[in-house]
Amino acid sequence: MNSIVDAVDKIKQSAGATRRCFVVEVMGHWCGYLALLGGMATGAERVYINEEGVTLSDLQHDVDMLSRGFELGKRLGLMIRNEYANSVYSTQFMCALFEEEGQDLFDVRPAILGHQQQGGDPSPFDRIHATRLARLALGFLIDECVANSTRSSFIGLQEGKYRYHDMRDFERMVDMEHQRPINQWWMDLRKINSLLAQPAPSEMVEK
Repeated sequence: MNSIVDAVDKIKQSAGATRRCFVVEVMGHWCGYLALLGGMATGAERVYINEEGVTLSDLQHDVDMLSRGFELGKRLGLMIRNEYANSVYSTQFMCALFEEEGQDLFDVRPAILGHQQQGGDPSPFDRIHATRLARLALGFLIDECVANSTRSSFIGLQEGKYRYHDMRDFERMVDMEHQRPINQWWMDLRKINSLLAQPAPSEMVEK
């Protein structure tokens, strides 16, 4: 997430004086967490994720939105696309479509972060989080050994608290086919992101 925000911020700074739209592809497979939160953190007008899919009518709406914005003086457009958002409407397809429909209003450029997204130093939160998890995991193992127990668990940060779960709960909590949790709490932020991306208050009222 830190790497995504850093990369997109640099793209926005370098292209701020141009009439240009960027379609930024981020990793995440079938899980839209990184794309959605990365889009919210960087002020993207649109986020494409696998959970919602992408339709031709979606793209037509986005073309209209971009064209209207650039006609009113907008200088930069930003779309974030999860790598598996749609197998047909790829990043290259979207760029070609927006470029064709944008005509002389704006240019379009792809930015596929790829493994660059996985680089960078861990943040202070990441480092402290890792230390806490290690301490709790070792404490759990010690307690289980003292109790002569063979119970196995996994641990994570949930609703702001560190919680243990029995390994037998794993299958009911995870969508293995799509490699994402069944309860995707961040999807509740989707409507907020859409509202914040509206170009004018009057359009929010109309919707």
